[in-house]
Amino acid sequence: MKGPATNLKSLQSRIVSGSMVLLSGSSLATGINLAYNVAVARFLGPQGYGHATAVYTLLTLISALTLSFQIISTKIIAQQNVDTNKAAVYRDLHRSAWAAGLVVAFLLLIFQRGIASYLNLPSPLLVVFLAVGAAFYIPLGTRRGFIQGAYGFRNLAVNLVLEGAVRLGGSVLMIFLGYGVKGVIAANAAAMAVSYFAIAPRLASKIANPVRFAHVFREVRQAIVFFSGQVLINNCDIILVKHFFASREAGLYAAVAMVGRVIFAFSSAVINSMLPVVAGTRDEDRKNLSLIATSLLLVLSIGSVLAIALRFTPAWIWTVCFGSHFQMPGHFGFPYLLALYAITTVVYSLSVVIITYEMAYKIANTSWLQLVFSGVLIAGICKYHDSLQQVIMVQLILMAAMLAMVAVPFLVAAHRDRSKAVAAVPRSLRLIRRVSEDEAIAEFLKGAFEHAAYQQHHEPLREIVFAPDLTNKGEAVVRRAMLFLRYRSLWRELPADTEWYEAKIEMTDLDRISVFPRAHWRRIARGSFAIMHVIDRIQRAQKEQKVRGAFSTKIEEIQARITRDNTVPGSILLIGRDEKERLTVLDGNHRLVAAILDGKIDRLSFLCGLSPKMTRCCWYKTSFSTLTRYGINRLSHLLFYSGSAAHDFSNVPGISRPDNIMNDMIETDWQRESLSSGGQLAHETQNAYSESA
Repeated sequence: MKGPATNLKSLQSRIVSGSMVLLSGSSLATGINLAYNVAVARFLGPQGYGHATAVYTLLTLISALTLSFQIISTKIIAQQNVDTNKAAVYRDLHRSAWAAGLVVAFLLLIFQRGIASYLNLPSPLLVVFLAVGAAFYIPLGTRRGFIQGAYGFRNLAVNLVLEGAVRLGGSVLMIFLGYGVKGVIAANAAAMAVSYFAIAPRLASKIANPVRFAHVFREVRQAIVFFSGQVLINNCDIILVKHFFASREAGLYAAVAMVGRVIFAFSSAVINSMLPVVAGTRDEDRKNLSLIATSLLLVLSIGSVLAIALRFTPAWIWTVCFGSHFQMPGHFGFPYLLALYAITTVVYSLSVVIITYEMAYKIANTSWLQLVFSGVLIAGICKYHDSLQQVIMVQLILMAAMLAMVAVPFLVAAHRDRSKAVAAVPRSLRLIRRVSEDEAIAEFLKGAFEHAAYQQHHEPLREIVFAPDLTNKGEAVVRRAMLFLRYRSLWRELPADTEWYEAKIEMTDLDRISVFPRAHWRRIARGSFAIMHVIDRIQRAQKEQKVRGAFSTKIEEIQARITRDNTVPGSILLIGRDEKERLTVLDGNHRLVAAILDGKIDRLSFLCGLSPKMTRCCWYKTSFSTLTRYGINRLSHLLFYSGSAAHDFSNVPGISRPDNIMNDMIETDWQRESLSSGGQLAHETQNAYSESA
């Protein structure tokens, strides 16, 4: 049974956290590549830099195969739940990648003279070095795909940095040794080989590949179509400019196009973190547009900031970086062309996010659309290339058209799916009666009372916790104070207009319930906190004997108690917007899981806190705005409640009980102790009483 399709906050967080790791690595790798381009441009001049960039661009075109194997490995491996299956998929794909790499290298060696002639290269030996690099570069894709599919974003980022470092260090060394352009290309080939050997994965024992060949073939076909279009769009302009323009202009354009590579590298970090998350996500979760919106906003923000910065960067800075030969006088100088190229790359990157999002879970026809546009782009540049500005404008117009053609069908399909989901909204939750906030707090404390924070109050306070007098205002004040001893920040985030109800929860209602994403629950959930998804993972782990320690012990104790007493203390507290939408467990994760595992959910009682403003609460919806609000509230509460613990309780109405437990406690404990231990209860009681008054 699958969980609800609406608990996406952890998936968004995984995309954002993965993006941040890859962005950090990509930023460092991009900085290294920028230093590489600056060094090669300064030492070799526009002509030599143009030669080196043209050959490197050929390697980038070959990366259509590299990236195809990477995305296939990532997608299929992310969909496997067992390490042996992941290893089996990788082994077959890796062998295929090596076969493809050797074929490409052989073809480059055969046609080395023709390629060198078309690109006006000084020597066919440059293509020979390229062939060596290609042989390692294509299988490198499967190794990176394995790491990416297993969410090893940090190792992937390190490998990208290593590749850039070897390219930079080797190129500078070879230039100083006097090998010029040949040395630079040899260093690029060495970077591919070093990166390949540095990221060898550790594999589980061998088993037969569980993925059918027909399925893999469809994935390979889709990936090749997608990346063929991608590398053509990203690199055909450099090849064509090298062919149509003089060497100096081609070198200048290569420097401008370098900015596009930087922006696309940053965008790729977001896309690469999104891909395995979406591939391993259920269909219901993908129908919510917040997942792709997170990636689109990240790409748009990064690209826009860079484009604006480039437009207003003084031209002399580029002259200082690249050398005096890279001056471009006039209105359409370096800053203008750089900003224009940056905007073009951002527009294209948005299209790639949408296409990749679809490819992560199905065979996307938009890959063919991108390939068609790459052909139109080549034809457009061949016809319109009077100036470097015109070449970039052709790309901008066509990329904007492609974004519209990719986005519109996607949004229409998403709207249709969402409409179907709305039409299939489950029946309203059965609310039995309205309850007071004090009753909700009393039920909360029953489940939390065994915590160490209440240990010294177990004897004097047990009666008002487990046998509460809900008409006694003094008890209500004390219970609120007890709650605030440990759960002040949790409770205060609930909207002020939250209304509490006793509810009847049945098995059919579980699809809309998510666990509270605390500590170890994050490790168990692995992306989706839907209660039935968590139950499925726990049952799978139990079969594999991976559930052990305090968590399993606590679940077993609760199961035994349910069997023995037919119930457990305290209601399960849920929060949500209304009785028709999803609910999150505010308290009672372990009790609910234990009852579901035993099939005894009818032994539990439930209270639901409902508010139209619940989306502002970070416990219900985790986002940047709700977490910021929580941080501000937490700080203000810490500052406000930092006073003394010495208070007078004589005016608290209803504080006494026939057995004088409350009076004894006030005289012997509360007024005597400071804030630094359980005596903080006195301080919290006075605050709670002030609030109730």
